[in-house]
Amino acid sequence: MPTITLPNAEGRLEAFATSAPRDFPKATPPFPRVALAAAHVVADPLAEQDPWLDAKMDWDRTIAFRRHLWSLGLGVAEAMDTAQRGMGLDWAAAQELIRRSLDAMKDVPGAVMASGAGTDHLAPGPDVTVDDVIRAYEEQCEAIEAMGGRIILMASRALAKAARSPADYERVYARILSQVKQPVIIHWLGEMFDPALEGYWGSHDHMAAMETALAVIHAHAGKVDGVKISLLDDRKEIAMRRRLPQKGGDGRVRMYTGDDFNYAELIAGDEHGYSDALLGIFDPIAPAVGGALASLQRNDLATFHDILAPTVPLSRHIFRAPTRFYKTGVVFMAWLNGHQDHFTMVGGQQSARSIRHFSELFRLADRAGLLRDPEMAAGRMRSLLAVHGVA
Repeated sequence: MPTITLPNAEGRLEAFATSAPRDFPKATPPFPRVALAAAHVVADPLAEQDPWLDAKMDWDRTIAFRRHLWSLGLGVAEAMDTAQRGMGLDWAAAQELIRRSLDAMKDVPGAVMASGAGTDHLAPGPDVTVDDVIRAYEEQCEAIEAMGGRIILMASRALAKAARSPADYERVYARILSQVKQPVIIHWLGEMFDPALEGYWGSHDHMAAMETALAVIHAHAGKVDGVKISLLDDRKEIAMRRRLPQKGGDGRVRMYTGDDFNYAELIAGDEHGYSDALLGIFDPIAPAVGGALASLQRNDLATFHDILAPTVPLSRHIFRAPTRFYKTGVVFMAWLNGHQDHFTMVGGQQSARSIRHFSELFRLADRAGLLRDPEMAAGRMRSLLAVHGVA
């Protein structure tokens, strides 16, 4: 295995010996948990564009990565935050992404996908009303359903700006949920992922906000497949999970963990229940996730935790504050593992993390057994180091 010289946490150079990639158990659905990976997009580095303003995609590589996730037994959460939605990917590009992914899914037996519907084509502002937000949600939901897609109802920056009370949130969600054709996943994205969503559900106190979210879910349980909570706080997720309603013969409203810090324990669950998963970290650690879920399928909790435990430090590093820049680490991993032949991102976001950050990410990925070709990964890491003046 190759050895590479990397800067450490103090900025001093030291040798790091890579290890062999881990051979994860074969993953064959159905799994005992629903597992959706929020997938990244691959930029086109050769397109004529202003890289901070334009979003030019390499569609072939972008769709190939979705096929990779499906091949491992995972579902795809499309056009979400991980795809740089609202940070490079606008609604027009998101529609194209959803359409292409739905077309690709037709060729993959058993493939699962749900797509983000939001209001990102409506710029927040003092003149935007709650009714404007409703119309924006309706437009995106109708477009996704017209393509035959399932909906993940994303949090709205425009609603966070326009709402004056929890009642405004209740009105918006009641209107949208009354119209959707299939049950949706409601996504509560915390301010650590998007500062513009501070105070969502009408309160800066997460527990008070949870009361409003739960009121909406209980009032419309038949139209809610589940809720994805992304607050990076396992206690809040468990508290909400235990209060989600049952839906008679259709089972419970699912809790989809969005906790990229504590997902292993939340998916494993406790005596009161468990969380399904819709996670951005599932993009770079997909082989490990498939193997862990295969182990859980066999009731082999020891192997489940043995596989996922080394991925948690990696995830916590990728999602460290400022958390909204986690997409950079996700795409970096895709490049190291050969899913794309460049480290260029929509919006120039490859510059959002430091060379020390990337060096530690490399070490943690190796320790988790997730560098599938250490020789290639080391060569690519050396090229990045050289760009940063590290010989």
